[in-house]
Amino acid sequence: MTHRVLVTGAAGMLGSRVVADAPDDVEAVPATRRDADLAVADEVAALFEKASPLHGVIHCAGFTDVDGAEERPEEARRDNAEATRVVAEACAARSLPLVAVSTDYVFDGESERPYGERAPPRPLNVYGQTKLEAELAALTAWRDGVRIVRTSWLYGPNGSHFPGRILALAKEKEVLKVVDDQRGSPTSTLELAPVLWALLRDAPPGVYHAACDGDATWYEYARAILEEAGKKGVEVLPCTTAEFPRPARRPAFSVLDCGKLARTLGKSLAPWRSALQTYILEEDLGES
Repeated sequence: MTHRVLVTGAAGMLGSRVVADAPDDVEAVPATRRDADLAVADEVAALFEKASPLHGVIHCAGFTDVDGAEERPEEARRDNAEATRVVAEACAARSLPLVAVSTDYVFDGESERPYGERAPPRPLNVYGQTKLEAELAALTAWRDGVRIVRTSWLYGPNGSHFPGRILALAKEKEVLKVVDDQRGSPTSTLELAPVLWALLRDAPPGVYHAACDGDATWYEYARAILEEAGKKGVEVLPCTTAEFPRPARRPAFSVLDCGKLARTLGKSLAPWRSALQTYILEEDLGES
C-alpha cells in the first residue's frame, strides 16, 4: 500500500529535500504557497481534501529569515505560529500524524552544555519567539499526534545558506572575517530529511532534537567549507558578534542534545564535517 504524505514548504530548501527523499512506499504530495495560504483554515481544509487520502503531514513551511523577522514580526508570526496552528488543527481533525520543524533559536544560548528537549526555551529574537509559539500551538492542537523537530544551522541544495555565501564571497575576496563566538551544529538537509520521514513513521509524538553530530563556531565552519571545497588563497579571520552586528540577536551557544533521537531511531545524524563533505561532493562545489 502506498501512503500519501503532504509536505508543506515543498519549494524551499528543506521541503524540496523531504519530497526528494520520500521512501519507496510513500507518495510525497508537495505543497507550496501557490497551493494554499496555510494560515487560513478553509484553504488548508481544501488542500487536505485535494491531496486525500492522506496518511500524514511533514510541515516544513515557515518564515525563516531571522533578521527579516525583526523588521516584519507580524508576517513572521503569521507564517510560523498561525500557519502551524492551522495545519496542526487540520491534522487533529483527521487524526493525521504530523512532523513540524522548529529551531535551536528557541534557546537563549546561556547554557554551557547541549540543550535537551526539556530545557526551558527563552528565544532572543522574533524568529525564535514565533517558532516557539508555533511549537506551543501545535502541541495544544494535536499533542497526541505531533512530533516537534528542532534543528540547527540548516543548509542544503536548493536554498540560500552559509556554505553558499562563504563560497561566493571566496570568489570575490582574499580575506573573510567570520564570527567566532557563536557555536552550533551545522546540519545538512541531506541528513535531516530522511530523519523527518523516520520520525513520522516510527516515533511517538513529542519533541525531538535533530542536528548533525558535533559543533563548531561560524568561523570554524567557514574554514571547513573552504577546506572541503579545496578553495585556497583565502584567509579567514575570526571576529566577535559585536564586530558584525545584525538586526536579530543570536544565541552564543545553541548546540542541541540529540540523544533522544538516537535512542528512538537507533542512529544519529552524521558528524557535521562529514555531512558537509558529502554535500560539497554531491553538489560538485569543489575546486577542480
